[in-house]
Amino acid sequence: MEKIIDYKNVELHRKELIVLKDVNLSIERGEFVYLIGKVGSGKSTLLKSMYSEIPIIDGDATVFDYNLKTIKRKEIPLLRRKIGIVFQDFQLLTDRSVYDNLAFVLKATGWKKKEEVEERIDVVLKAVGMENKSYKMPHELSGGEQQRIVIARALLNKPELILADEPTGNLDPETGHQIVSLLNKISKEGTAILMATHNLALVEEFPGRTIKCEDKKAIECN
Repeated sequence: MEKIIDYKNVELHRKELIVLKDVNLSIERGEFVYLIGKVGSGKSTLLKSMYSEIPIIDGDATVFDYNLKTIKRKEIPLLRRKIGIVFQDFQLLTDRSVYDNLAFVLKATGWKKKEEVEERIDVVLKAVGMENKSYKMPHELSGGEQQRIVIARALLNKPELILADEPTGNLDPETGHQIVSLLNKISKEGTAILMATHNLALVEEFPGRTIKCEDKKAIECN
C-alpha cells in the first residue's frame, strides 16, 4: 500500500519547548488511525505539523510527496488542498448559510463554475446525510449536524487524508458515535483518517490502529 504520511525520528516544539520527539509514524491510503493521549500530550501539535502549521524541528517528515522540512511557503496551500481538516469547535462562518459556507471554501480553492460548485456541494451534503440542510444557518443546527457540515466541508476537494482533532469533543455520546461511524465509512471509501480523541469508548467501539502520545513520544498501541 502507498504511504501518505511518513515520519522518521521527528521532533516537534511549541514555544521552543519539546512537545514530541523520536516520532516514527506511517499511514497508508484508506487507513483509519486513532491518536490518543491526555490533553497537552501533543496530539494537536502532531496534526498541525502535518499541514505545515507547525514546523518539523528534526527528523524527516513527508505528507504525500511534500517534504515538510523543506516545503516552500507557496507549496503549503497545495498540500492543504489534499487534506481535509475537522475541528472540535466546528469553525463554521456564522453569518452565512451551510451552502454559502461550503461555496466559500470551493471558491477560495479555485472552483469557478456555479454548476460545478452546486453539484459538489450536493454530493458532500448527501455523503454526510445533510442534503436538506443547505439553506440553514449554523445556529439553527444541532452540534452533531454542525459537525456533519464540517465533515462535508473537509470532503469538498476530495482529500486523500482527513485530520480530525477531537471531532466528538463537544458532542453527546450517541452523536459522537454517529460521527465516528461516518468517518469510518469515509475511510472505507479510500480516504485515510487520523483522528485525535481522548474518548476510549469510541476506540473500543470502532477498532482501528491506535497511536498514543505520552511522555513526549508517539507510541503504537498493540
